[in-house]
Amino acid sequence: RCAGRVEVLHRGQWGTVCGGDWDLADAAVVCRELDCGEPVDAYSVDRFGTGEVWMSTVLCTGSESTLKKC
Repeated sequence: RCAGRVEVLHRGQWGTVCGGDWDLADAAVVCRELDCGEPVDAYSVDRFGTGEVWMSTVLCTGSESTLKKC
């Protein structure tokens, strides 16, 4: 149901989440937070474009309620 680049708002500016370590556990948290259902895939490359990185080394277990808690 959902696809695209994950971005976060930081100090009034939108930026991306570094995808180097991005996996299904990280995607599960974002998908749950956005009410997108279960993730089918998680791309760790810039498949949806690039931008200024606001978050890097995101390490979710998959049980967090929001990406901020990873």
